[in-house]
Amino acid sequence: MKRFHVHLHVNDLSRSIGFYSQLFAAEPARVESDYAKWMLQDPPVNFAISTRGAQPGIDHLGIQTDDAAELAALKTRAEAADLALFDEGETTCCYARSDKHWVTDPQCVAWEHFHTLGNIPVFREAAVAEPASACCSPTAPAAARAPGKPVPVAVKAASGSCC
Repeated sequence: MKRFHVHLHVNDLSRSIGFYSQLFAAEPARVESDYAKWMLQDPPVNFAISTRGAQPGIDHLGIQTDDAAELAALKTRAEAADLALFDEGETTCCYARSDKHWVTDPQCVAWEHFHTLGNIPVFREAAVAEPASACCSPTAPAAARAPGKPVPVAVKAASGSCC
């Protein structure tokens, strides 16, 4: 089974947890000082919020898979569509260890395809953390953006991925 993933930046985590808990009629599956996540069954959504972004709004969208075969199929589909793909492989972010890759849509929205391998006790395991960074979505410098052209994930990742 695949699950849709949405990650939002929020200004007030506590207020947002209260709002989304009421909206979804469910408490978060995980809460940290800067992060909360709901693993909803109906509809199947991995909905995450964090205070790590530069401004409120969508950080990235994605598809979470239940197994490595589903992730491989998503990667094959992206490669066949000739999408710019950044393959992170096994990495850590958002309090989890995952195998993942990224693509971008024509509006430069980052899409994460990932298979979660397990939980970790920290936001991410890295030598140098960027506290203001989003979960894992790569960002591109303004110079890399051409009007009307999407920024390939490979360009985004090379210019400063947080994961």
